[in-house]
Amino acid sequence: MARYVFITGGVVSSLGKGIASAALGALLQARGYRVRLKKLDPYLNVDPGTMSPTQHGEVFVTDDGAETDLDLGHYERFTGRSAMQSDNITTGRIYKNIIDKERRGDYLGATVQVIPHVTNEIKNFVLEGNEDYDFVLCEIGGTVGDIEAMPFVEAIRQLGNDLPRSNAIYVHLTLMPFIAAAGELKTKPTQHSVKELQALGIAPDILLVRADRDIPVDERRKLSLFCNVRPSAVIQALDVASIYDVPMAYHKEGLDSEVLAAFGIEPAPKPRLERWEDVAHRIRTPEGEVTIAVVGKYTGLKDAYKSLIEALYHGGIANRVKVNLEWIESEIFEKEDPSPWLEKVHGILVPGGFGERGSEGKIFAARFARERKVPYFGICFGMQMAVLEAARSLAGIDKASSTEFGPAKEPVIGLMTEWLKGNMLEKRSAAGDLGGTMRLGAYVAHLKPGTKIAEIYGANEISERHRHRYEVNVDYKDQLENCGLTFSGMSPDGVLPETIEYADHPWFIGVQYHPELKSRPLEPHPLFASFIEAAVEQSRLF
Repeated sequence: MARYVFITGGVVSSLGKGIASAALGALLQARGYRVRLKKLDPYLNVDPGTMSPTQHGEVFVTDDGAETDLDLGHYERFTGRSAMQSDNITTGRIYKNIIDKERRGDYLGATVQVIPHVTNEIKNFVLEGNEDYDFVLCEIGGTVGDIEAMPFVEAIRQLGNDLPRSNAIYVHLTLMPFIAAAGELKTKPTQHSVKELQALGIAPDILLVRADRDIPVDERRKLSLFCNVRPSAVIQALDVASIYDVPMAYHKEGLDSEVLAAFGIEPAPKPRLERWEDVAHRIRTPEGEVTIAVVGKYTGLKDAYKSLIEALYHGGIANRVKVNLEWIESEIFEKEDPSPWLEKVHGILVPGGFGERGSEGKIFAARFARERKVPYFGICFGMQMAVLEAARSLAGIDKASSTEFGPAKEPVIGLMTEWLKGNMLEKRSAAGDLGGTMRLGAYVAHLKPGTKIAEIYGANEISERHRHRYEVNVDYKDQLENCGLTFSGMSPDGVLPETIEYADHPWFIGVQYHPELKSRPLEPHPLFASFIEAAVEQSRLF
């Protein structure tokens, strides 16, 4: 039977519960255990799919088409296990499920209440589908005391009693701030956070304490005494240079040993951490560095591009180089010459996005990369803008545009209404819900033999994750290919262009999907590894 680790947070948000959960999962895996991670999000949205990236950050997409919290990306990157829709749930989905059941009469006329109906729904989510795992790590979003998180906290409290003895433990992540005026670290915020948690019926088994400097032994003893945990269970979580140092740092502090001890697993299997040691070594001792310009429209919040950032770093790990990122708001190029911004970079990446704002700037970036022979990587919207640039500059289609921006005389980019997925015909309508008009999840693409992208993948058939509404209009394919733009990947039915490239360019590739979602530090995505390799070659020309 699976054992459960519930991870809560206190004091302030953004302490790194997702990274902590993912790192613990990686450590348990290194000891030979099968691990699953789940995320409970307190917000009322059904999922983050319609939320602004500047508010929520990246929307992570799974193979089965779920739009989920970005922490699931951390889970995948650290454990290598592909997440599923059943790994993330929100208050919105919980209430939607309950209301649907109530309308169908499933509750047989009972008064529907938070306890037991909401908490039972949460517990069912936590417990379902875990038969093949040794440990299930369940992260509760937000902080203890948040009114919207109360049903989740109550549900995991109940699970502590529902599950067999020694089958559930609680890890509480808190902050220990350093007060410069006093010259000392303060334990009181953690004490108050634990007190709040205890008032809700949960006594933490392990304290994971974030701090920017070593926590003195006396302060740890104080936390142990006032928070009612064993001294060995007060684990300091210090700032590290890279998130990929976290597993080794937590192992050094004894987090995984303490978790297993809390379950009574002693002696514990020895961990095999050689691969994580190699990743940390490559990051600490790069053999060079490259600069990549990311020309986007949500650059004010880097979390909007979380998987993209990590995938670029993974490309650096694969090539043993440090990757420096230059963040450029695409609207700047609609007012200024892009040359001064892009002349010194070794690669240009234009990521996904929605809406017309900043689109012309992305087209200018694609033109600069094509004309100056700078490695270019266009992802989703970035591929579409590269196609529009080719249509206008090479094919003479001056009015080339996207119907996403409004009525278009030359709809080179448009809303495709139907396509095949496997043997099933999928349809969508512009009048549908925003999520309903999306092409979401994993789709197969066929790559043209002999093209650069087929060489990079080492395969002619691939499966990648999508998240977009608009497609390159296949009716313009021949016209664009006659001008030198190769459509190197297509959907199996030949209706949807998936990848483009220029044969006479050192490295110019656009993809309609999001390869960053499948990149991992232990297994960098081949496109990002190849892109950074091309950037290394570009740096040698300077």
